Amino acid sequence: MRTRLAVSSAVTALAALTAGCGSEPSSEPVRTPFTSPSTLAAPTPSESSSSVGLDDESVPLAERLTHALKVVSSAPAGSAEVREAALFEQTAARDLARKPKAERADVLGALGGADRTQLEADIAAARELMVMTDPQPKLPQWRILTPPKPEELKPLYHRAQRETGTPWHYLAAIHLVETRMGRIRGTSTAGAQGPMQFLPSTFAQYGAGGDINDPADAIMAAGRMLASNGAPRDMAGALWSYNHSDRYVAAVSTYARQMKRSEVAYDLYWHWQVLYRHQDGTMMLPEGYPKTKPVKIAD
Repeated sequence: MRTRLAVSSAVTALAALTAGCGSEPSSEPVRTPFTSPSTLAAPTPSESSSSVGLDDESVPLAERLTHALKVVSSAPAGSAEVREAALFEQTAARDLARKPKAERADVLGALGGADRTQLEADIAAARELMVMTDPQPKLPQWRILTPPKPEELKPLYHRAQRETGTPWHYLAAIHLVETRMGRIRGTSTAGAQGPMQFLPSTFAQYGAGGDINDPADAIMAAGRMLASNGAPRDMAGALWSYNHSDRYVAAVSTYARQMKRSEVAYDLYWHWQVLYRHQDGTMMLPEGYPKTKPVKIAD
């Protein structure tokens, strides 16, 4: 029987946005470009993105998605081009999650290979998370920070896997769903804190005297908690102990499978932004929020 622990995920708020035992992975995710053949507008297109048509609605969505995913797999991580491409894929998956099945199938059917696998997974996860809350009447009292770089976070996930046995890609997926890999700094309505959103009492149990707001300490604490609740043998049960929601378990598992499949998926997710479902529309909360104003990107 699964034990109900005193941990509270921020997924209720974050769903209003739109995530070998004790050793390194037996094989690293393959870093190969997305390879599929190639209505949504990129929220803040630059000269480079407009030149390839991400914001050109006369170009089929599947073709624009193909280009966006190719950019993520080939352009320098952290570049403006990659940020825009990742945001385009993120908003496309979110929008398609709300579309009729036939419309989703049309877009997916025009993709192939890894592109289709990636988008299909992101649509499925978005559908799970988006039904967990309604649009909110007020913007959150969060700060949106610049997260640690992807090459800085990955060793933290791997270290937690070595020491606890919890697979690294599940830790990264939790980090993605909870705080967009460290972008969100704030306390949930239930009192959860830090990049992995622990209640202080639960962090005291698993944090080994560390700092709840420190990424290394929080990721390690999450690895310990999941291991104590079944990881890696029973990941569904371990994730359910983190957040008592089957939809949460499904979404996190979906993101984790993609990151295990391809290193490019990890890079894509790291670039995803904080999208918040407000009653007036979907808002992007940029780095620097609340001093930097949110941007409405969809009704």
